[in-house]
Amino acid sequence: MTDFANRQTKDNFTVKLWRGERMCLLGFDVPNPEPDLVGFAIECREPGKSHYAPLKNRLAFSYPQDPSVAVTGARQWSSLQAPFQKFRWMHFPHDPKPGKYRYRATKIHMPADDVVQKGTQIVLDLPLDPVTYDGYLDVGFTRNFASSQAYAERYLKTLPGDPIPDKADDGLDFAKLADTDVYDWLGFEALDLLFGVLDQAVEDPDITVDALAYDLNEPDIVARLEKLQHRLRVIVDDSGSHAPATSAETRAAERLKTSTGGQMHRTHFQNLQHHKVLILRRGGVPFKVLLGSTNFSFRGLYIQANNLLVFEDAGIAGLFGRMFDRAFAAPAGFKNDALATTWHFVQAPGRPAVHVCLSPHKDSDLSLNPVRAAIDQATSSVFYSVAFLSQMKSGPTKEAFDRLIGRPVFSYGISNETGTLDVYKPDGTKGLVDFAYLAENTPEPFSKEWSGGQGINVHHKFVVTDFNLPSAKVYTGSSNLSPSGETGNGDHLLQIEDPKVATSFALEAIRIFDHLHFRVRMKEAADEPDAAKKKEALTLSKPRAISQKPAWFESSYVADTQRERDRKLFST
Repeated sequence: MTDFANRQTKDNFTVKLWRGERMCLLGFDVPNPEPDLVGFAIECREPGKSHYAPLKNRLAFSYPQDPSVAVTGARQWSSLQAPFQKFRWMHFPHDPKPGKYRYRATKIHMPADDVVQKGTQIVLDLPLDPVTYDGYLDVGFTRNFASSQAYAERYLKTLPGDPIPDKADDGLDFAKLADTDVYDWLGFEALDLLFGVLDQAVEDPDITVDALAYDLNEPDIVARLEKLQHRLRVIVDDSGSHAPATSAETRAAERLKTSTGGQMHRTHFQNLQHHKVLILRRGGVPFKVLLGSTNFSFRGLYIQANNLLVFEDAGIAGLFGRMFDRAFAAPAGFKNDALATTWHFVQAPGRPAVHVCLSPHKDSDLSLNPVRAAIDQATSSVFYSVAFLSQMKSGPTKEAFDRLIGRPVFSYGISNETGTLDVYKPDGTKGLVDFAYLAENTPEPFSKEWSGGQGINVHHKFVVTDFNLPSAKVYTGSSNLSPSGETGNGDHLLQIEDPKVATSFALEAIRIFDHLHFRVRMKEAADEPDAAKKKEALTLSKPRAISQKPAWFESSYVADTQRERDRKLFST
């Protein structure tokens, strides 16, 4: 056991727990499945509680009355009676608490029709403390569940309107919905990290802040920046749609120019000022930095899948502080600055090794070749979510992903295009996510969903290699991992060598992939011949002997397939 994984094997049954950020993945394996195995039940005992509560399923073997009445789309079927028919399951505690979560996982069998019976049971615990490395690094993700069953159940019928404006430029004037926790829920841990850093700075008069913003239309963020007054220096992008006088970015920049006494600059380097960074200093010395993919905007925080990292480390914060000083003084010359010509290695004693590359620089191979090498050298798994990968026509990153499809390495990937999402499915093919589809056509027992408004829904930029091995690496930051971005944008790319951090990002990739893959499957099923005739409520699968159909688990035991690798990867 480590502080991010725990595993046990008993009587032809293996369970492994993996810590994520406010989530836990349970991996299962049964090397020789019994013919009547119908899935796994999961019960959880939270810190401070004396009893177990079963996790619930949206699906059941059958429904007590007409599905249109009995089924609401909510998780209402106890997994003790309606087990999960997957070899891994993600648990999101309703109210995450520090401390150990204890899980009781049970094999469930169906020896006769509609008769379920408990089999082998394993009990494991794992701390799900919210901070990744206390006093050094905290990783946080947005929820990205505006288009989800969870959002539909929780908010769709009760909110008086959408939580974001129709147009980005209307953000500063948009009246956020009152008397609701929708923003906290959607922003998730990334929101806590961002406002935690801002509030710390506002409340401590000895702290000064350097900020770099790309999208900037969230009124509460701008208001906090204004409160810093002369303690803030800020750089705001002025490229493309951010340039007009009517843009939210221009309007925010003018407000900040006034509040800071003129300590506001606009730039786009050679193409974009694409950093999303806050640097905190005390006595002029940087001690904390917030960075990542999350824009300071409505979509960035409340709709898109995004990440933020907060380093409380003088070495990393100092590097970003030097970058800000050079960019604030002369952004046009940053490409020729020594800071942009090499990777910077920073490692505190007993902490993960961190490498940082700052752009723009003259040659994109400087930053992208290590990413390509890590993908090519991976022996266990590669997970990636690269927002604009589909727009890349060449370069180290695209070449490595193209080669990956044909290799016997477990991989999942997501790439956002304008208005659509490509999901690189387990068999190497691509599915296209249509968020509007589930807003109009939803199979029972699922509820209709909101599409999340106009714009992309996944904005991550990360690659994880071999998360379950000592050689685990994560590449992340604001960089789009494209050659044009590396030579034209003000951006940052981090390489973090650490299995715990890699596991956090790998679980985030799985969370997003499963969320999107369901939508791909529903759309594909609807496009099949005679799909209208086949429309019926979804149910759990019964054993082959009862249903005369293949058992739910059979495809996961086909040698040398992605499904087999999936089954084994998360339980070993």
